[in-house]
Amino acid sequence: MPAAARTTAEAGYDGNAPFPRPIAAGRAGAVPVALTAAIVVAPLIALGAGVWLAWGSGITLTDLLLAAVFYVVTGLGVTVGFHRLLTHRSFTARPWLRVVLAVAGSMSFQGNLIDWVAVHRRHHAFTDRPGDPHSPYRFGTRLGGQLRGLAHAHLGWLFSSEPTSAARYAPDLLRNDPAMLRVSRAFPALCAASLLLPFAAGWAISGSLYGGLTAFIWAGLVRVALLQHVTWSVNSLCHMIGERPHTTRRHDRSTDLWPLALLSFGESWHNGHHSQPNCARHGRGGRQIDPSAALIRLFERLNWATNVHWQAPDVLGHRHAVAGKHTLRAGEPAHRTGRAHF
Repeated sequence: MPAAARTTAEAGYDGNAPFPRPIAAGRAGAVPVALTAAIVVAPLIALGAGVWLAWGSGITLTDLLLAAVFYVVTGLGVTVGFHRLLTHRSFTARPWLRVVLAVAGSMSFQGNLIDWVAVHRRHHAFTDRPGDPHSPYRFGTRLGGQLRGLAHAHLGWLFSSEPTSAARYAPDLLRNDPAMLRVSRAFPALCAASLLLPFAAGWAISGSLYGGLTAFIWAGLVRVALLQHVTWSVNSLCHMIGERPHTTRRHDRSTDLWPLALLSFGESWHNGHHSQPNCARHGRGGRQIDPSAALIRLFERLNWATNVHWQAPDVLGHRHAVAGKHTLRAGEPAHRTGRAHF
């Protein structure tokens, strides 16, 4: 949607109606769709194969440990690297650490880092309003529209024909960060490494090709599938189900969803994040586990990270008026205002 048309649509948006259709709607090209489908479907097929193998004892402690290690490394690459460092600039990292985090995040199969950053910044600029690339309210707030929107926010938006401009939303990385540009261009190779490394490790540890293949399935493809769907659940479930205790912008329905906190490394404290996007800690309460923030704290103590945006202790302990639990049948909560920034 052109900028002028989007501005007009936003001005008339009431928070409940479906988003206006793009004026010049088109179809995504066959090659991008095929590549996206392969990235989405292949890990799911591997999950089925992994379950079948596990039924016949085709899984070992080595497979599980390797899967856990690669899940943590690539997951934190996304949450700490792609999200808190590169998207929101919650802290400043030493150049080598920026590269390490960018490489780890790229191995998650979630797209090259510059496009990832651009899409997420656009999400914050238009949260749950026309222009948001993956809002579950795209088709309105009726139950049928929300269910359709849930599927769109979780997965369907990946096949959208509405591209996000990196030049507009990530110019700092596109024009002024050669290291990140090189990592972004290396995305296909890093995806290959993300699968080959577990295979090589499994083969080396077990001493057999079969051990390498089971590690490839569990620590490679199945691990990718789990991390993808946890990340996509933040886009979908964390805007529809959970609690909304913090002040956010008008129409922003982000929620805190505690069951996903550990698997998402603290990203599911999404309402807390949207209330202050550049804060390095998303879990705003003392009991809200946030492994990503803990890692950033470690980097800070090692002097690998500086200029970390931490909230003051009194703010962390403060809760705004609670809007209650947000469910699929919940309507628009009372509007609250705030500022969004990258």
